[in-house]
Amino acid sequence: MTPEQHAAAAADLIMAEQTGQQVGLLSLRFPDMTMDDAYAIQKEVGQAKLKAGRKVIGWKIGLTSKAMQSALGIDIPDSGILFDDMLFQSGATVPRGRFIQPRMEAEIAFVMKAPLGGALVTRDEVLAATDYVAPAIEILDTRILRADPQTHQTRSVLDTISDNAANAGIVLGETHHAPGDIDLRWVGAMVSRNGEIEETGLGAGVLNDPVESVIWLARRMAQYGQQIDAGHIVLSGSFIRPVECPPGAKVIADYGFFGSVSVKFD
Repeated sequence: MTPEQHAAAAADLIMAEQTGQQVGLLSLRFPDMTMDDAYAIQKEVGQAKLKAGRKVIGWKIGLTSKAMQSALGIDIPDSGILFDDMLFQSGATVPRGRFIQPRMEAEIAFVMKAPLGGALVTRDEVLAATDYVAPAIEILDTRILRADPQTHQTRSVLDTISDNAANAGIVLGETHHAPGDIDLRWVGAMVSRNGEIEETGLGAGVLNDPVESVIWLARRMAQYGQQIDAGHIVLSGSFIRPVECPPGAKVIADYGFFGSVSVKFD
């Protein structure tokens, strides 16, 4: 793809978000696109949001579970950017029409107190740079059709990456924990929608350990001269399948001793 095509695709995604009208699959429109093209489109979208006054508050890591990687035919995670207008408090109500097809995932959030970067980032460095970990909900959305109506081709990982790794919002829990005090592999959640359990899972589903997910992100960012900054929130990846959030849904991720986080959809 050319830089002009990157810019055009990004403009379409921004318009889709603003109007609520999804665009067609970029992987179908640009059959030769690569992962580098997808991240270039994501970067263009991010630059446009920054120019519009948004601020980066962190990063999300996706496709960290074997099940999701297998579904998309890849063997590595992906990442996206968190902006200030995406942040909701636990218990908040999302206005109707804010998102197109919202879904949610349960995640462990890392909130940083020091910068983190470099191609050789270690586990100890991640823990030292983390202020606290907390329960979180990621709100997913798609500005791209999930499947092409004519060919029935479904979204690929390239579509997802281009679309900011499908990120739309984050709901951060109020319970904070020191990252070194807990084996995050055993932190689990029961996720309910309107009082009915939809999904359960353990942190070990995230690359065997959510800390490994943050290591992956820091190392990937280092390849592009970037780093995770102090104050940033890092969503380490979901350990459940996405749960649909139609109008009227109230979802709760109950992590037991680790805390709880909830959100409603008008």
